[in-house]
Amino acid sequence: MNWLMGIAALSGAVAVGAGAFGAHGASGAAVDWLKTGAHYQLVHALAALIASQIGARGAGWLFVSGGAIFAGSLYLMAIGLPRWLGAITPIGGALLIAGWLWLAWIVLHTPR
Repeated sequence: MNWLMGIAALSGAVAVGAGAFGAHGASGAAVDWLKTGAHYQLVHALAALIASQIGARGAGWLFVSGGAIFAGSLYLMAIGLPRWLGAITPIGGALLIAGWLWLAWIVLHTPR
């Protein structure tokens, strides 16, 4: 069983749902938070799927976890939870950056 691919696929589904809610059911700042979260989560769900296929599972897990923290904090604020959750968002962003750096390292150091 490939847990990374399954979780990445679920992450993509959550992103589409959040984006749809942002487009059709939210108002005010929540719209932007949902759009931003959905965009980042969906891109990184796809990146995790690709990473899992090329043997970069560590980078893939960073994409999934970083996307969940980044987008999740925005989603929680969008549904009315306290804005201090925005302080957690950069942690997710740092994990996403780390995932890209890990992926770059693997790609650049894999013999062709």
